[in-house]
Amino acid sequence: RMAAAPPSYCFVAFPPCSKDGLVVFGKNSARPRDEVQEVVYFAAAEHEPGSKVECTYIEIEQVPRTHAVVLSRPSWLWGAEMGANEHGVCVANEAVVTREPASESEALLGMDLVRLGLERGATAKEALDVIVALLEEHGQGGNYYEDGSSCHTFQSAFLIVDRNEAWILETSGKYWAAEKITEGVKCICNQLSLTTKIDAEHPELRNYVKSQGWWNGDSDFNFSEVFSLADDHLACCSGRESLEKQGGDVSAQAMIDVLRDKDSGVCVDSESFLTTASIVSVLPQDPSFPCIHYFTGTPDPSRSIFKPFIFVDDVKLVPKVQSPSFGNDDPAKKIPRFQEKPDRRHELYKAHEWARSLLENDQDKGQKLMRIMLDLEKQGLEAMEDILSRTEILDPAEVVDLFYDCVDTELKFFK
Repeated sequence: RMAAAPPSYCFVAFPPCSKDGLVVFGKNSARPRDEVQEVVYFAAAEHEPGSKVECTYIEIEQVPRTHAVVLSRPSWLWGAEMGANEHGVCVANEAVVTREPASESEALLGMDLVRLGLERGATAKEALDVIVALLEEHGQGGNYYEDGSSCHTFQSAFLIVDRNEAWILETSGKYWAAEKITEGVKCICNQLSLTTKIDAEHPELRNYVKSQGWWNGDSDFNFSEVFSLADDHLACCSGRESLEKQGGDVSAQAMIDVLRDKDSGVCVDSESFLTTASIVSVLPQDPSFPCIHYFTGTPDPSRSIFKPFIFVDDVKLVPKVQSPSFGNDDPAKKIPRFQEKPDRRHELYKAHEWARSLLENDQDKGQKLMRIMLDLEKQGLEAMEDILSRTEILDPAEVVDLFYDCVDTELKFFK
């Protein structure tokens, strides 16, 4: 039996389930417990014709222009678990296991495809087209974890969202299918979820599964049934129910509450896996309002603060949530890979470790600290609600150091 995929959860809610004409997106990234995630911003850039981009394991052709992106990523790799671009596109991925073994040979990781989709797609559909074209050209494969002792490989599923629609994209090798979503609440987790409603697919998908003997061509084509191992696809995602219970009131706060819920299993804290970072994005359907992206940059959302980021020109960089860079000496870049594990903790991660140990070991001080943290978060959420309820256009100068200041304030509390 193949190793279980890490149990991450991604959500999207559309009006009328969500508040005030907002599309709300969220993801908990479940990864190996000791892995550090950093939050990094890359400005939009022009690239020389013929230039290449070095992804986690392979080099591919660069495009003439890449969009500005903000990413939450395991700090040893090039891609991202989740993130957003300046055009209000959000992408998150899930590792999934299908009946087709994932390739160990180094190609694009699902996480590289998250970043490539964001850098190259100005809408959700464009990002999807980018991802499937790159899959066709380069394939997916290689170790998902920073682990020199064994190779952990998975196929990929993606939730791709913009202000108007979302796409669920599920893949196995280079084959894929996708469903378009424009209403209601959707959750994807570490299992295939597409059934018979397929709005786009690999042109050879049905011929391929027929040739494998996985589908006879007579019954309805059900993607999960055809590609899942045994009854894997039957379990529904927990967390969706709690969002649906909100009625028409899914807000950033409601999404944060769902991501913090350990009882439902959405907030993972198990022997092998931990929610190492989380994101919530609010995308107003009215394009005159800015999209707001909240990142924790630290493990366990129930003990972390969601801090807002808004794309503006010259946004202030935040080195305190960036892991140290080891350049070409990085064991992730040398062959054989991962022969040692450097200390990748960033400043916020280290401060947060202290806070977590206080929460675990000193109830009174811990609860007091948690109250202060949540109060800080609430101030940020209220300030963002204020921005989204104004009639006048946002002055970029007002938010250029928004994320920087939030991280700084959090660090001061921990000190």
